[in-house]
Amino acid sequence: MAIPTNIKTLLSGKTVEWARIEFKTTWDPEASLKTICAFANDLDNWGGGYIVIGVPEENGIPKHPLTGVPVEKLDVWQKDIYARCRLIRPEYSPIIGVEEYEEKQFIVIWCPGGASRPYASPKTMAKGNREKIYYIRKGSNTVIPNDDELKDLFNLSNNVPFDDRVNHFAELSDLNLTLIRNYLRETGSALYEQSADMDFQDLCADMNLISVLPEYVKPKNVALMFFNPEPDKYFPYAQIDVVSFPDGEGGDEIIEEIFKGPLQDQLRSALRYIRNMYITEKVVKYPDRAEADRFFNYPYEAVEEALANAVYHKGYDEREPIEVRVLADRDHQSSRT
Repeated sequence: MAIPTNIKTLLSGKTVEWARIEFKTTWDPEASLKTICAFANDLDNWGGGYIVIGVPEENGIPKHPLTGVPVEKLDVWQKDIYARCRLIRPEYSPIIGVEEYEEKQFIVIWCPGGASRPYASPKTMAKGNREKIYYIRKGSNTVIPNDDELKDLFNLSNNVPFDDRVNHFAELSDLNLTLIRNYLRETGSALYEQSADMDFQDLCADMNLISVLPEYVKPKNVALMFFNPEPDKYFPYAQIDVVSFPDGEGGDEIIEEIFKGPLQDQLRSALRYIRNMYITEKVVKYPDRAEADRFFNYPYEAVEEALANAVYHKGYDEREPIEVRVLADRDHQSSRT
């Protein structure tokens, strides 16, 4: 099974948030197993996370030059990772891949949220230790949960996140291969080249998009959100409404634009619409210098981040659209560029 993204994307921190990535120079079983356990518990429903081995870090950010993993350690460490993960209870196995970047090798451990939460990891790797502890992620840290967090963690055992649930009303054929391959190409996944010749079910299984039983293969909700042309058929109001009030909220005029389709497409289209229709730039030039000051009524980067967070962290079991309200009396200037 391949990693659904690539090392370059993980190092950039642009597609996957830093809090969901942990960089390690070497394989450290005791510390890393706790992090694997925390990602598997996925208390905040982030979708798990990644551990990248062969990358020194400073304050959670990759530090250059990258060291990579010595060739003679690649196989040894992978075997040890699998062996150590067998100590997690209940049983949990992450997906491990080797990625090449800048002529160096890296081990990437992908830890999606597990279906049998909560998970516990050995407190120490000391010989004879039998104590296992529950771990969760708080921001970019792996910690022991407090009493309230532990209660929430146990509640998850009866509450598989909506995104990860099997959709019993859909079929494997409802997933679109073109959408899947476009996603793999855009993210630079190693699966993109392989997907041209792969069996479709195997590809979906490698991407953790389906729940596979010999007699019952069904897509998960997250697969339908991203890789079905009309996800609103399964999740009513899975859409973005951009609503403008030219005369204020009490005025008579309302301009509404609705964006549907796969989540990544509706997000891209809504952002393009907002940028073209509502974000304006003012340029102030000065006679005594060549550099001009540029001001924007809305900071596009902030709008982009806010809307992306709304789309990717929304509970799609709630039948409500994401609404962006544009109010003429709420704009402000951004910082100088």
